[in-house]
Amino acid sequence: MSIDNNKVVSALGTVKDPKTGLNIIRSKMVEGLKIDNLNVTFTLNVPSDDPQIKSEINFACIAAIQNVYPEANVHVHMAGSGTPNKKGTLPQIKNIIAVGSGKGGVGKSTVAVNLALGLKELGASVGLMDADLYGPSVPTLLGMQGERPKIEKLYGQPKMRPLEKYGISTISIGFIIEPEQAVVLRGPRLGGIIKQFINDCLWPELDFLIIDLPPGTGDIQLTMVQTVPVTGVVMVTTPQELAYVDALKAMNMFKLSNVNVPILGVVENMAWFTPGELPDHKYYIFGKGAGKRLVKESNTTLLGQIPLIQSVRESGDSGAPAMTQKDHLAFPYFKSMAEKTLHQVNLRNEVMAPTQIVKIKT
Repeated sequence: MSIDNNKVVSALGTVKDPKTGLNIIRSKMVEGLKIDNLNVTFTLNVPSDDPQIKSEINFACIAAIQNVYPEANVHVHMAGSGTPNKKGTLPQIKNIIAVGSGKGGVGKSTVAVNLALGLKELGASVGLMDADLYGPSVPTLLGMQGERPKIEKLYGQPKMRPLEKYGISTISIGFIIEPEQAVVLRGPRLGGIIKQFINDCLWPELDFLIIDLPPGTGDIQLTMVQTVPVTGVVMVTTPQELAYVDALKAMNMFKLSNVNVPILGVVENMAWFTPGELPDHKYYIFGKGAGKRLVKESNTTLLGQIPLIQSVRESGDSGAPAMTQKDHLAFPYFKSMAEKTLHQVNLRNEVMAPTQIVKIKT
């Protein structure tokens, strides 16, 4: 009996990576596969130091191959994660973009959701994490109130499977608690939930993970930059002076030398008011210029100016964001924002080294 290399690879493709839930071939955990008569030998890079997980994945590999070739002698050399998983956390996600603001009420979540949908419209695979634990808006904006993520076991460990809507994978504390339930958590608990959303969610392979941050600076922002390598931040403000002042403070946190997360650009939301019946009219009810001032301070670019349009609010409340409706008045604004963000990410990745996970000494 001869053993076919391709059939062995296919068999190993049924075994899951304990970190991501992807198969171990896609995760590039298998190295040095050799077949000599009935002997099958390879090295398995396991992204875990847990001996129980190593034992289970070892036997899973042997069983998968012997299910196809019962007489095969399978020799698995176990190794640490090594080079296949240099990123460590969320290795299956190419870019992580945080969307932040200085104060609440500037439409940050609306921008985050439409940015995610805009990048999906441009052909990218996208996920959305609602990290605004005190005020989770994503379930409402996507029309997913009352939905619950599925829990599944992976090598004995409970993992959450993100929900999907409009072609994007998403998770939110709003999927776990009741809508009217108050979230009363202190710093360590907040950080623990964010780490669960990162480490205990089976995120698929993604080009982008958009993280909708709470307003301001605090434990959630620090936990995020200490847990994942954030590609860059999109700052959201309105033209109002108060929004600008707070956004500047929030932005400067990411620019601290011991944080050093790139600012991709600025979105000025509610840049002017446009009545639905007068789409060519602009009324600057919140003033002018805050977005451009924030761009100057960050030495980046203006990703977009989004007008204040009643239908944006209505579409968000109804769970059908503007980017899901090509005839929506705001669709071209959000699509342009997504295109400019994509350009900035590509530029950032060309000229800058990957962001490192932040180590903050206290």
